[in-house]
Amino acid sequence: DVDTWIVGGIGDPLSLPPAANVVAFMRHASIRARRMGALCTGAFVLAEAGLLAQRRATTHWLYRREMQKRYPDIRVEDDQIYIVDGPIWTSAGMTAGLDLALAMVEKDLGAETARSVARIFVMDRHRAGGQPQHSEMLDLAPKSDRIQNALNYARQNLSRSLTVEALAKIAHLSPRQFSRVFTLETGEGPAKAIERLRLEAARLMIEQSRHPLEVIARETGFRDCSHMREAFMRRIGLAPQAVRRDARTGGRGTFDIESQPSPLPI
Repeated sequence: DVDTWIVGGIGDPLSLPPAANVVAFMRHASIRARRMGALCTGAFVLAEAGLLAQRRATTHWLYRREMQKRYPDIRVEDDQIYIVDGPIWTSAGMTAGLDLALAMVEKDLGAETARSVARIFVMDRHRAGGQPQHSEMLDLAPKSDRIQNALNYARQNLSRSLTVEALAKIAHLSPRQFSRVFTLETGEGPAKAIERLRLEAARLMIEQSRHPLEVIARETGFRDCSHMREAFMRRIGLAPQAVRRDARTGGRGTFDIESQPSPLPI
């Protein structure tokens, strides 16, 4: 019997799908393994083997939409760096695999051992699985320099009142033109985009600093703690206190460390 099988990334799964013999091997291996894992695009192998059916999973954010399209019976999420659903573990791209590995170590051997391994990896800490995969700035990705300049200004001045008028001035557009061009290039209005940037900055400060929540709310442009909490609950479903608690305890991702895994499909 094998304790854990982990599939590494497979390059570009869109142009080079998982080999049939590898898929068959993983399907057979799952019968005896206690745990199955996949890093980055390796999730496509588990998906092709049917091991992710009716489960939550993640992969590199560049491939999330294609994975969801190909495998509609999988709940593919891109706002997690790793996900644990029963005996199936999947991670996002690149360094998220280290966080998944540390989560496995913590589950099997405890938090102290996981911290020791993290030090060997020269990692400051084990990130929680619920952290987003990429910066909100990458999602917005405007086409023109003038909108990008406005976003750069906003990110560097989150504590200020970032009105449409102020941002339009940076972009050398009228407020009406700015709102229209901004929405056309980013897919959402200025107010929603700025809130996303505020949330990203606030979340990083909550996880990586000991500043009081009142200070963080002020520094990232929220009216007060209540306003910040409302935004957190609406966007990510967690209160700021819960985000900080998760970070302080080493981050157990999106699984219950005491839960018993459901059987793997055969």
